[in-house]
Amino acid sequence: MTVTTLNSLAAALGLELRGSNIAASTPIQGMAVLAAAGPAHISFYHNPRYHADLRKTHAAAVILRAEDAAQCPVACLISPNPYLAYAKASQLFDRRPIEAATIHAAAHIDASAQVGVGVAIAANVVIGAGAIIGAGTIIGANCVIGPDCRVGTDCRLYPNVSLYHGVVMGDRCIVHSSVVLGSDGFGFARDGGRHHKIAQLGSLVIGNDVEIGAGTSIDRGALADTVIEDGVKIDNQVQIAHNVRIGSNTVICGCSAIAGSSSIGKNCTIAGAVGVVNHVNICDHVTITAMSLVNHDITEPGIYSSGTGIDVTGNWRRSIVRFRQLDDMWRRLLRLEKHQNKSPG
Repeated sequence: MTVTTLNSLAAALGLELRGSNIAASTPIQGMAVLAAAGPAHISFYHNPRYHADLRKTHAAAVILRAEDAAQCPVACLISPNPYLAYAKASQLFDRRPIEAATIHAAAHIDASAQVGVGVAIAANVVIGAGAIIGAGTIIGANCVIGPDCRVGTDCRLYPNVSLYHGVVMGDRCIVHSSVVLGSDGFGFARDGGRHHKIAQLGSLVIGNDVEIGAGTSIDRGALADTVIEDGVKIDNQVQIAHNVRIGSNTVICGCSAIAGSSSIGKNCTIAGAVGVVNHVNICDHVTITAMSLVNHDITEPGIYSSGTGIDVTGNWRRSIVRFRQLDDMWRRLLRLEKHQNKSPG
């Protein structure tokens, strides 16, 4: 959809257009941040940190809450959730090329594979025996879809994505470049100084409307499947190990690592560089802040953190020394309390 005026934009988003000098027919060419927006752009405001930029913006209009409209020098698009409205508006200006529903001559598709109508397959794609590709799916250059995989309808796989055998993916999924899905879990049995590989007999099952960021790896299960439920969003360079289960609508941010047989509930947020050890269960509606280590079950919804905050190096070193002394200090305090309790009067 192409939106060319403030009026048509407001109508497309279902927002009220408000302002003392509204030019409803103003042509809109795109979106920009408040500080950089010009008279052919729209912008959005939802964070008080950018209040000064709002007061000085030259945008044609700004998406914001009704209570912030008085601070805006240009036309306003009123929304109770400006960030959500911005997300929807961004789709109207998406410049990604539209892929033609063609199969490149350099693609190799096994004769037993099934390819739905309207599928676009780029150069050097390999689709294995028994694989099924749903209608309207776009597969970028150099992707490998292993034997017996199932990819749903209207998915998009960017270049260099690899699906090992038997991976199942739902509808409307987006998988960015260099993602590896269904690789072997890290399973070995020790025999003295040797390690014997455990065959990974499960698969990987991905629900509908899942997005997986570039460079992420998700392992298949050892016996049961690894499961990524509907609506999960996974950032770049995330590692998800074998037999993990991620609940619906959970968000996992970049560089996080989820160890084997752990379970994360629905509507959780796992911030950047979080580590979750193996066999941990996290309930629904939990947020783990950045750089935290989760080493035990979480059974109550809420926000959880671990680690120490940044400080001047000298102060941080002294704090670390004192942290190491905590056990000794606690034991001394315990002895003092016992001595005080024994003292007369």
